[in-house]
Amino acid sequence: MNEPILTYVTFLPLLGLIFILPIPQKSESGKNVIRGIAFLISIFTFWASLRIYGAFDASIAGFQLVEDHVWIGSYGIHYKLGIDGLSLWLVLLTTFITPLTILSTWRAIDKRVKEFQVSLLVLETAMLGTFMALDLFLFYVFWELMLIPMYLIIGVWGGERRIYAAIKFFLYTAVGSLLMLVCIIGLVYFHHNHSGHLTFDLLQLYGTPIPRNYEILFFAAFALAFAIKVPMFPFHTWLPDAHVEAPTAGSVILAGILLKMGTYGFFRFAMPLFPQGSDYFAPLIILLSVIGIIYGALVAMVQPDIKKLVAYSSVSHLGYCMLGLYVLTRQGVEGSVLQMINHGISTGALFLLVGIIYERRHTRLIKEYGGIARIVPVYSTIFLIVTLSSIGFPTTNGFIGEFLILLGAFKVNKLAAVLAATGVILGAVYMLWMVQRVFYGQVRNPKNLHLKDMNLREVAYMVPLLILIFWIGLYPNFFLSKMHASVDHFISQVKVEQVEKTSHVALAQSIREAALSASKAKE
Repeated sequence: MNEPILTYVTFLPLLGLIFILPIPQKSESGKNVIRGIAFLISIFTFWASLRIYGAFDASIAGFQLVEDHVWIGSYGIHYKLGIDGLSLWLVLLTTFITPLTILSTWRAIDKRVKEFQVSLLVLETAMLGTFMALDLFLFYVFWELMLIPMYLIIGVWGGERRIYAAIKFFLYTAVGSLLMLVCIIGLVYFHHNHSGHLTFDLLQLYGTPIPRNYEILFFAAFALAFAIKVPMFPFHTWLPDAHVEAPTAGSVILAGILLKMGTYGFFRFAMPLFPQGSDYFAPLIILLSVIGIIYGALVAMVQPDIKKLVAYSSVSHLGYCMLGLYVLTRQGVEGSVLQMINHGISTGALFLLVGIIYERRHTRLIKEYGGIARIVPVYSTIFLIVTLSSIGFPTTNGFIGEFLILLGAFKVNKLAAVLAATGVILGAVYMLWMVQRVFYGQVRNPKNLHLKDMNLREVAYMVPLLILIFWIGLYPNFFLSKMHASVDHFISQVKVEQVEKTSHVALAQSIREAALSASKAKE
């Protein structure tokens, strides 16, 4: 395509600020206009992103629709965007989830509406830029930019402990990001020493010769930044607080998109840039992934708060994504990417549903409910469908992702696959047990007798998610076919570089040993 479609999609949300900022929000009509403009801008961004899908060629393994312009030429920094089969669906997930999130806030956010919608639109631009950036400096700018609106969403519109949760979220992420920045500079330094020119271009930095010890350290720093964002066990402690204190929209964006930036960071940056470091830490990452799957499920099982239960389920589900990524088989990696999408859909839908009931009762405690299926049948039916999706019921999206991950893992590490499979059982236990206590039995609390069922607006933003749940579950090849070439290229890239660098190290070791032997013989 001749037009810069990636730039259009990335910065279209910011266009909405031009129309939103002049509008006063003192009256309800002014607030509705602000909400309407933000929603229309997000819909238009989604439509524009569909053009990316239409222009994407699934047979090409490399990056497509690349836009490359010199930004800070003296330091080799470019404005460079591109997508491949791994990032395509994450971009579409971002543009798909955002308008649904805005629609869900129509009545939930009534104070500082303008500032809230501005924060959401700025956050969307930052997330899209993170998924498309092919220059490490540009990537870091987008990565850091998304912290600010998310910090505000939690800290301004969150619950009683919102300041604590917002600061904890910011500090955890910022510490990992700063370590990553130091290693980006180190990587550029080694590339400059090797090639003689300065660049932050990701494609040129792939394959940069780095001493093994430095590569292990660089990978560890990148992995820490991304593991916090996933979040992997034991770096997950910020997540439950952020989810519980954030408004519904914040929780949906956090679970649906932001957490995927951690897993995306591993397969776009950490693993292909530092294959030896990745190989060195692979057993530990697989172990932590399995622990996260089981630990997240067990802790979710004992939560009295529905939202906190769903939050801990994310730790378990993202553990599957990391496991699938690190077994380095086509089934595992494709299952990992698909499960990122599935988690964004199913867990995002669960947070939206929890928000609906919270708006009516202003409590999320499981003990406050019971028997409400007969009071709110539409809500209960949709909640059950999304629950089945979350636990990986056949014909739903969750089943396909988990099946591919376990299949790929079984080929490489049978013990890890078997232990991870117990997470599927535990997931069914804590989710179905929660559904039983909330929706079935007798209505014990008289306050629930007058609950209102879902209105047309609420049904409207849930229906697209339900469609995707069954679409992916019944016809996954529509989504998987776009990944094949890119996944095969990613696996070969990481494995080949691991083999090449190992052989170089072995050769150097052999030369040193031969020289030492010759020296001793001479003596």
